[in-house]
Amino acid sequence: MTDQTSPRTWMITGTSSGFGLALAKAALSVGDRVIATARHPEALDELVRQAPDRVAAVRLDVTSPTDITAAVAAGLERFGSIDVLVNNAGYGSVGAVEEIAVPELEQLHATMFLGPVRLTQAVLPHMRARRAGVIVQMSSMGGQLAPPGFGAYCSAKFALEAMSESLAAEVGPLGIRVLIVEPGAFRTEFGADRMHRSRTIIDDYADTAGPTRAAVDQMDGSQPGDPDRAATAILGVIDADDPPLRLALGDDAVDAIRSKHDQLRADLDGWERVSRSTTLVRS
Repeated sequence: MTDQTSPRTWMITGTSSGFGLALAKAALSVGDRVIATARHPEALDELVRQAPDRVAAVRLDVTSPTDITAAVAAGLERFGSIDVLVNNAGYGSVGAVEEIAVPELEQLHATMFLGPVRLTQAVLPHMRARRAGVIVQMSSMGGQLAPPGFGAYCSAKFALEAMSESLAAEVGPLGIRVLIVEPGAFRTEFGADRMHRSRTIIDDYADTAGPTRAAVDQMDGSQPGDPDRAATAILGVIDADDPPLRLALGDDAVDAIRSKHDQLRADLDGWERVSRSTTLVRS
């Protein structure tokens, strides 16, 4: 990480609420600077008022390559560096795979996969030149497991995690770190205006995707996770001497991911003989 005697500059997408806002406030609380981005920068006015000399409010639609180029340039012009990039912007989606319209799936991936990839590509030349930086990818426990009804959302998070795992191996020798954050259910308004719901509902999926849809409709305000505590945890991990590649956040995330790993190990062990039987025998 960069010299901690100097303020870091964070660029955070989706800063108007949820994890983005919590991370911005946490960064400001330790004296850092924030390039706060949102599709509607006026939503960031209160954050700017908290530290006008250390917050730059920038318009950014992560699905727009033109916006990405302009936002990175504006941030560098204001503060001269980007030390931590947080790809956080996104929204949820619920619906069985057959129920999700392909254009809606494409928009989901444009926002939560292609957007972070493009923004990472835009910031990396600056980080490579300085041989320093941290890229924080806000994934989800849904980046490791995909319950019924969450196939579209989790597919974007799976893709982000795959790209980020490869990225970490590529940029690590250049002094750049990657952190994949996998939260469970947190009180971030995720189930309200940030949740897409499939317009088609097929009765045959009432017992599989149906309960997920119902849970989403009732989740706001009851999630166990605290975004402010999550932000504090992320800052601590970024500053750690030996940080992990992945950081699960919340009891539900730890338990669900561990259960998924146990299932993977059971399948691998239980079918190992069949798996190995496909290898050519060399004489």
